[in-house]
Amino acid sequence: MKAKEFDEAFESDQDITEHLDMTKATRPNKGTKRVNVDFPAWMVVALDREAERLGINRQAVIKTWIANRIDSGRSADV
Repeated sequence: MKAKEFDEAFESDQDITEHLDMTKATRPNKGTKRVNVDFPAWMVVALDREAERLGINRQAVIKTWIANRIDSGRSADV
């Protein structure tokens, strides 16, 4: 399939997956890297309380809060 045909198929919402080699597909910046952070005990208690309230785990609370903070910082730069 030529690039122009591929683009047209994509733009018209046709299924193009048969034309892709998914074995080589990657998601940029989606890799993970483990970090260790020490929190005071009171903060862990507060994080656990919030995680319980939201029905998610502590790690999800931390990641969500940090992502929100980073995103709000980006919009302030614009």
